[in-house]
Amino acid sequence: MKERLFQTIDGVREELIAMADDIFDHPETGMEEFHALDVLTQWLMREGFEVETGIAGVPTAFKAVYHHGNGGPNIGLLCEYDALPGLGHACGHHLQGPSILAAAKALKEADLDQAYTITVYGTPAEESISGKIQMIRNGCDFTDLDVAFMMHGGPNTQVDVKSLANSKYKVIYHGTSAHAALRPEKGRSALDGLILAFQGVEFLREHVASDVKIHYTVTNCGGTPANVVPAYAEASFYVRSYNRAYLDNVCTRFEKILQGAAMMTETEVEIIREKEVDNKIPVIRLNDLVMKQAEEIGAPRIAPPRAQTGSTDFGNVMRRVPGTCARIAFVPEGSTAHSQAYLDAGKTEEAHKAIFYGAKILAGAAYELITEPALLADIKEEFRTTLEKENQAAK
Repeated sequence: MKERLFQTIDGVREELIAMADDIFDHPETGMEEFHALDVLTQWLMREGFEVETGIAGVPTAFKAVYHHGNGGPNIGLLCEYDALPGLGHACGHHLQGPSILAAAKALKEADLDQAYTITVYGTPAEESISGKIQMIRNGCDFTDLDVAFMMHGGPNTQVDVKSLANSKYKVIYHGTSAHAALRPEKGRSALDGLILAFQGVEFLREHVASDVKIHYTVTNCGGTPANVVPAYAEASFYVRSYNRAYLDNVCTRFEKILQGAAMMTETEVEIIREKEVDNKIPVIRLNDLVMKQAEEIGAPRIAPPRAQTGSTDFGNVMRRVPGTCARIAFVPEGSTAHSQAYLDAGKTEEAHKAIFYGAKILAGAAYELITEPALLADIKEEFRTTLEKENQAAK
């Protein structure tokens, strides 16, 4: 049966390569991906999927569903299609939609004996406002799925066992302006508050777990000249950890530092949480299933899970349902994301092959989950226990 899946995928090769190249040639940043949205959803409608756009109040998000019989597992296939401002598709997101569509078509056409549902979610703005988080906040929490799959291009074919939870803050100190030489006693420096906050963060670093990372920079100081006490100072902070539950504890302490700096300088502080990205909950059985497919089809440069990972809004999905992302080699080893190497490789033969390696890996893994209910049950139980253990470890 897998050969039949693969034949279906190979049968749409040329049109999906053209689709990927089209999306690459029309890069759209987060919440502006209307061309990609139209290209992907029009194809899904022609293939017989029930398509809804603008779901969860996100204009460039979509949901496409195919039911085979009544009941059975709901296999989720998620894709991104946003580009980077000023860089285009320097992260390979133009490959995701076509790969997911090929896998979805193969599973639809398989006509298996078992009942199942295929749900394709289009999730925009991963690189900016984190579209999946916006969708979750607006009621689309992905818990209709039994499992969630993604694909992503990279230097190697591999999966992840971790990602960094990330709390992004905008922090604004408001003070009182005064002439720094004539009436300095009247001033309350917003910049002093911010600098004290930076110093407090440096002291905090010594007393948190070793995986915690805190980054900061000044983003706006109001253009105040040096001889005037600044009444406004703004900064951006990222606070990260591989454990969301532990990170929440760190964030509470971090916010106390911000408030303490305001007290010491007699200023006021605005603390704005702009983004809350969760870490991935790894499901080893699911990762192993994906890598088994990669080995069976001879995917290029198979490698162990990445040792260093960043943050992704797919982590917020993977804290709700078991999931994994198959990363498929298409750029030279050692290439970093958001780089010229990704742009240079965007329309190469390696990129085009990655579309179909990814589709076959995900279709093969989904087929095994549909036809082996006990395997899916084991994966769900591992997910539940792993999430529970992580939350306990953070206490």
